[in-house]
Amino acid sequence: MTATEFVKFFACFKSEIGLYYIEYEIGLKNLSGKMMNSLYGGFMLQKEIDKPYISAPLQEFNRIYKKSNEIYHNIALRLGLSNSAFDILYSICELGDGCLQKDICAATFIPKQTVNSSIRQMETAGYLTLSSGKGRSMHINLTAAGQSLLENTIYPVMQMESEAFQCMSDKECRQMLALYRKYTLALSEATHNLTKPSGLSIERKAL
Repeated sequence: MTATEFVKFFACFKSEIGLYYIEYEIGLKNLSGKMMNSLYGGFMLQKEIDKPYISAPLQEFNRIYKKSNEIYHNIALRLGLSNSAFDILYSICELGDGCLQKDICAATFIPKQTVNSSIRQMETAGYLTLSSGKGRSMHINLTAAGQSLLENTIYPVMQMESEAFQCMSDKECRQMLALYRKYTLALSEATHNLTKPSGLSIERKAL
């Protein structure tokens, strides 16, 4: 295709569909910069910035991951809990009554400020009490109301999770965990080189 033929093709494409750019394909290399800038009253043809390649398996994994998050978010809503309250109660169930607040942070991967705020709210509501540990450590203790809340919210969810997990054989479970762990480690290592774009003025607000 010659440069002239390419321009005729673009003119037809522009007039019928209304797009003012084309992808960097055959023919564009035959057009000079002056020709590109002067086509159709000064409309400039620009090379589209290439998007990062995302494989079909990665797209499917991302959808599954987001769906899982949605499931737990909806569970918390149906139980009348915030996401953070649900995660904290779940962690107390795993770690045991009297566990440390810092251990809950480590188990939930929730920011310390969010954990502290949610725990204070549950303390005010009468579900938890706090007691000092070594140094600045704080032990989280369930009240009778808190234990009842745990039994009526977290216990049934754990039972559902256990039943759902049984859809896989022991071998499949080990394979899934090994592969998920491998991917998570690789992704974590990749984030070490991630930096804030220059000129970005949006400030991160605490959740």
